[in-house]
Amino acid sequence: MTDLVVKSCGPMTSLQDRGRLGYQGFGVSPSGAMDRRALAMANVLVGNAPETAAIEFVNLGGAFTCEGGDLHVALAGAGGSFSIDGTPVAPQTSVLLKEGQVLEVGHPRTGTFAYLAVAGGFAVEPELGSLSFHLRSRLGGLKGSPLKAGDRLPGRSEAQDREAMQLAADVLEESGPIRVMLGPQDDYFTPETIRLFLESEFTISPQADRMGFQLTGPRLEHAKGFNIVSDGIVDGHIQVPGSGQPIVLMRDRQTAGGYPKIATVISADLARFAQMRPGSAVRFRAVERDEALAAARRLKDWMASLPSGLTPVRFALTTEHLLSRNLIGGTVDALAPASVDHND
Repeated sequence: MTDLVVKSCGPMTSLQDRGRLGYQGFGVSPSGAMDRRALAMANVLVGNAPETAAIEFVNLGGAFTCEGGDLHVALAGAGGSFSIDGTPVAPQTSVLLKEGQVLEVGHPRTGTFAYLAVAGGFAVEPELGSLSFHLRSRLGGLKGSPLKAGDRLPGRSEAQDREAMQLAADVLEESGPIRVMLGPQDDYFTPETIRLFLESEFTISPQADRMGFQLTGPRLEHAKGFNIVSDGIVDGHIQVPGSGQPIVLMRDRQTAGGYPKIATVISADLARFAQMRPGSAVRFRAVERDEALAAARRLKDWMASLPSGLTPVRFALTTEHLLSRNLIGGTVDALAPASVDHND
């Protein structure tokens, strides 16, 4: 068994996969990766199923080494970068981390969440069918905790005999306002308030975590009060409490809530929204069900197409490799007169 050993990492670095599905009726939050697109890209690079558990980084990077063998690894998401023993690895490329080498992950540069996948995944016992760590319930992760220095994650060494790969695929990125479907309690707001919600710019506040992103902006007035009989919550629901400041509920959300929900972020845009940092400005655009379904299908098709974008990395483009190729076959004195063949 080969272990990936944590040398350092941020306080909310954790294991995340698709999530803990099928238990919301018992009050268990699904949790799961905040950016499933990036999770899929990292996993496909090392030959895993797209939703295999990987290490999720939140704002900060970390350092790792492996003991007992080698591990095939890849990083994706939020403009993250990594190096092996100080040598940078090209973006969207997998690499073999050899025993004793140090892998350093830089902090995400264009967003918040990045993912480190290991070929074969981690040999960690799931809880309720998932390795996803949920902070408030202490379910999943490594023994019910986020990762910390000194932790050892067992890898599956039998999965490491593979080529380094490069993924020639762009992140499926939609631009413009975050798309939402109105409801399910949009009738608790006047048409004027809904118009204000859709035409205004909001800011993601510092009160943003895996449970929910608090927004600041114009106050959204309620037409029928701000309390409802608690009902089910899904990823992307936008609650409006008594403050009138909306909260977008994310992967670690509660499973039921008693505030009216003015709209719901469509599934295809949830990862894009999750990568927005505190202080970012955000606008919303209402769409109908058909557009939301079409966007979800595009995302599903894009994820299914990722393996077709893989190409083997034939060699590591390092100084040592270039020198070994003897690219210079001889030397020439630039000041010496050129020789002339008088027989030409």
